[in-house]
Amino acid sequence: MGADTAPAEAHRLPAWIQARLQNLGQPRWLLLGEQHDAAQHQQLHAAVVTALAAQGTLAAIVLEMAERGTQTTHLGPDATEADTRAALRWNTRGWPWERYGALVMAGVRAGVPVVGGNLPRQQHAAVMHDPRWDDRLPPDQHRALLRAIDEGHCHQLPASQWPAMARIQIARDDTMAATLLAWQHPTRTVLLLTGAQHARRDRGVPLHLARLLGQPLPAPQLISVELRASHDATPDPAYDALWLTDPVPPVDHCAALRS
Repeated sequence: MGADTAPAEAHRLPAWIQARLQNLGQPRWLLLGEQHDAAQHQQLHAAVVTALAAQGTLAAIVLEMAERGTQTTHLGPDATEADTRAALRWNTRGWPWERYGALVMAGVRAGVPVVGGNLPRQQHAAVMHDPRWDDRLPPDQHRALLRAIDEGHCHQLPASQWPAMARIQIARDDTMAATLLAWQHPTRTVLLLTGAQHARRDRGVPLHLARLLGQPLPAPQLISVELRASHDATPDPAYDALWLTDPVPPVDHCAALRS
């Protein structure tokens, strides 16, 4: 797995994307794991949607940013952004439309279904109290997820709350995997746009999709790409490919929690 650096110039991006997609082949499922606050990542998403739609090889776009059960299939290519946000029950506070609108509308304009893949919020409480989710990951990966939750909350979250948070993460990955499975196509690619942690092969969506299918999913059947806003080209074995973009200014989220 090598690292590819995306060009900063917008006019060069389509050709770069075309070359990257050609290298990936035509997977049944393509997962792009972004850093949510890196604007170039959403630009990459939009370019991938445009390229695959133009090739006629895009079956559907599944979004972490919308809940499962929402979709744009009843909308025409000339649908307004307001109609699209309503169809997806878009949460602009959690997912700024100015970042994600272009990639969503690229799918709508191309007549490609855009569907929500995330766990509906009304199910969160039940999931958090259901210990059956604890067995969905291998023990070592469950421990790794608990450590990631501790680190992600700046070591400010009581250890007693880690399992409930992990169940939400696991259930979200499982829900996105089920959505990918529901939209699979024999000759076209289903694209998942999500955060990088959800795209991990070792404990993210690919693991749950393989469990649902009852078989492993090697490349090129499924390809998971990490989008990384960094100059660090060290590959992570949890992904099949690494696309680098310009670093974003660091933000000390822990400072606010500590205060």
